[in-house]
Amino acid sequence: MAEIIIAGEIYIDPDKRDACITAGLEHQAATRRDEPGCLAYVFTADPLNPGAMVVYERWADAETLALHFKHPNYFNMRTVF
Repeated sequence: MAEIIIAGEIYIDPDKRDACITAGLEHQAATRRDEPGCLAYVFTADPLNPGAMVVYERWADAETLALHFKHPNYFNMRTVF
């Protein structure tokens, strides 16, 4: 089975960036801790663009990613932005 990598950017109000980072920490930790197949799950500030958050996810396979899209951690993280 092939790993799946998701990479991208989310654009936000630069004045809200620090609050978004703080608000997302527990959701990221819960996803890493509670979801089998999660190999990496990172939402962080772009150091050169204060209005951008960098997203990087790595999943063991399509099945574990599909389960993530149904998991409360996924829905909870979406409320941060």
